[in-house]
Amino acid sequence: MAKSNKPAKTNAVRLLDQQKVYYELFEYVVNDGQIDGISVALKIGQPVEKVFKTLVATAGPGKIFVFLVPVAQELNLKAAAKAVGEKKVEMVAVKDILGLTGYIRGGCSPLGMKKVFPTFIDETAKELEMMIVSAGKIGMQIHLKPTDLLTCTNGVYTSLT
Repeated sequence: MAKSNKPAKTNAVRLLDQQKVYYELFEYVVNDGQIDGISVALKIGQPVEKVFKTLVATAGPGKIFVFLVPVAQELNLKAAAKAVGEKKVEMVAVKDILGLTGYIRGGCSPLGMKKVFPTFIDETAKELEMMIVSAGKIGMQIHLKPTDLLTCTNGVYTSLT
């Protein structure tokens, strides 16, 4: 069952609780504006390789996709398009993220979005025992097994970087 020392529940955390998935929460202070993934890994004292960023992309109206890649790497848009079977995908505009997902940039979790979008996780996650993704708000991260993330998002492993 879930362990947490603070009651702050996001949709992502509620989803994991409903699914009875084991996870740990890492919270960090955001007083320096540093919310990029590498800074977050340092703040929570975890290896950068374990921390994944959630990216939302589109292949046109109604075609929204979620990609998880290690924070120190960039999403390869050609690889992403190939993974979803489209000619090309582009990142969703920052101003549209909240409306689509229910989360803001820097606090976008692949779990508990407004809708379930096709989700693709970089295959490097397969080699990890545990990985870290946003818990749905800036200042909070979820530490969980990649297989649990895969199950909860109906995700697919693929090469994305």
